[in-house]
Amino acid sequence: MDTAQPDLARQQRRGFWLRTLHQWHWISSAVCLVGMLLFAITGITLNHSGAIEATPQTLNRIVEMPEPVLQALGEREQGHAPLPASVGDWLNETLPVSIGRQHAEWSADEVYLSLPRPGGDAWLSIDRGSGEVEYERTDRGWVAWLNDLHKGRNTGTAWSWFIDVFAAACVVFCVTGLLLLQIHARQRRMTWPVVGLGLVLPLLLALIFIH
Repeated sequence: MDTAQPDLARQQRRGFWLRTLHQWHWISSAVCLVGMLLFAITGITLNHSGAIEATPQTLNRIVEMPEPVLQALGEREQGHAPLPASVGDWLNETLPVSIGRQHAEWSADEVYLSLPRPGGDAWLSIDRGSGEVEYERTDRGWVAWLNDLHKGRNTGTAWSWFIDVFAAACVVFCVTGLLLLQIHARQRRMTWPVVGLGLVLPLLLALIFIH
């Protein structure tokens, strides 16, 4: 019986899967590279956040809103709603803020807008009687900024989508790497013991030292 044909077909299938897996592996690694470095470095900074000193910098400004702009606030007395476009435009030009369509808290006397941001915080309040606008921004430094990028804290929709795409690329990178390990395992005896160590070690650490 001629076994050449089955062997050739098997080799062709193996070659096809090797090429496909290598292609997906390097593409996903290229997509993940910068993001993985960012998340690895910020993982260290988050783990040692108590030892990394930061001196918050606070900016506080008080300005007077012109009467025509103040009148644009209208008659709303309570609830949550975005600021009128003319009010937002004036604030964007007068203060170092980007208002957008974020919802403010409205009351009879005041309009309060929280402006959380990566690595810090900000807020502004508008006195509806006098037109006085108080703005305060706190900056906790670039390490806090990077840590918030890691956590996706106050980073907006675009960064949230990036994290999802990055996570999906990491899954592809890991799965294709595992399949490549399986293909090459016969020639590398330590493949599965090392993979098993990568599974057992964090599991043991979690069971023994985390309570």
